[in-house]
Amino acid sequence: MDVPIQKKKFSNQKLGLALGILAIVALIVYVIFQTSGGSKLNVEKERISINTVSKGVFQENIPVNGIVLPVTTIYLDALEGGRVEEKFVEDGAMLKKGEPILRLSNTDLELSLVNQETSVYNLLTQMQISQNAARQNTINRQNQFTDVENNLIEAERVYNLNKRLYEKGAIGRMDYESSQNNYEYQKERMKLAKQVLKEDTISSKLEVSQAKNSYARTQSALELMRKKVGDLVVRAPIDGQLTSLDAEIGQSITKGTRLGQVDVTSGYKVRVDIDEHYISRIYNGQIGTFTLNNKTYTLVIKKVFTQVTNGRFQVDMKFEGDVPEGIRRGQNLQIRVALSAEKEALLVSKGGFFQKTGGNWVFKVSEDGNTAYKVNIRLGSQNTEYYEVLEGLNPGDKVVTSSYDAFGDTEELILK
Repeated sequence: MDVPIQKKKFSNQKLGLALGILAIVALIVYVIFQTSGGSKLNVEKERISINTVSKGVFQENIPVNGIVLPVTTIYLDALEGGRVEEKFVEDGAMLKKGEPILRLSNTDLELSLVNQETSVYNLLTQMQISQNAARQNTINRQNQFTDVENNLIEAERVYNLNKRLYEKGAIGRMDYESSQNNYEYQKERMKLAKQVLKEDTISSKLEVSQAKNSYARTQSALELMRKKVGDLVVRAPIDGQLTSLDAEIGQSITKGTRLGQVDVTSGYKVRVDIDEHYISRIYNGQIGTFTLNNKTYTLVIKKVFTQVTNGRFQVDMKFEGDVPEGIRRGQNLQIRVALSAEKEALLVSKGGFFQKTGGNWVFKVSEDGNTAYKVNIRLGSQNTEYYEVLEGLNPGDKVVTSSYDAFGDTEELILK
């Protein structure tokens, strides 16, 4: 009896093919695992920066750029227009207050001055004529008053004499009444003469006062015109150094044109540009520091300009204490402006890791120093050197602070 032979389900060839497929799948899974979030990456220690988390004194500050300027700058503007006839000094000269810088010419202005002077002289002549006439008129009035007064005295004498004679019957009634009427007439003339003389005196005083006021106004206008002509000579408003003089012989200058400036060289200030993000945290009295020639200097904010231009605003800072030797106008300084008081805090050095992680996590080095793995952290304020650590790290922890751009999504670093 024949025994049926059972056919094998898998041949050796099919088994080998299946094993090959499994190996390929395993390789793909391994590659995916190595490139996925849970992958590891070999890193040489010499190519990264590792810093230790420590406790220390922390002060929030921001780095800013400042430019050295004179403590005071007075701008030179042309008070009157004209043609540049003469330059007395050159750009960069040291000046004393009132020292001439340049001279302009303006024929129209000079002609106006001549006309104004002529008007003043004519007015003065007219005043003198008027005053002479007034004095002559007053003299005539006084002479007339003297005549009236003399006639009154004579009339009174005759009246009194005739009165006594009439009472004795020595003269007639007509002579008596005639002397009486003349006496009354002269008394009325005296009253009128006194009134005329009084009004003449008042009128003369008023006329003199008006003439004086008119002359004073005209004289003031003349002085103003002389000053305008005098302004054709541009002079130094203060002691200082002339800078940015922009005027050449023969050049026509219009009124109000900026000619240059005079800088007070007795001191300096620093003009600083700050990002508008910090405008609510900047105020007078805040401290800034900078290092020059291995020495640290202190600045204090004295004025805040709240106008924002291109996302930045400006402040003026003055030196507190020593001023660097040899400092010059226009010199740039790298300044750290303090935004908070000093305090004790947990610190980690600043580095390129922040651009990748946003301060939310960091690679922390293991105790044996062979690996570094992700840990979640929370950072607070920062300054030019450190971040303030609020959560996730302890003093003595070591972290990778250099850039993470080359690490991709690696979860763990193998340090070699």
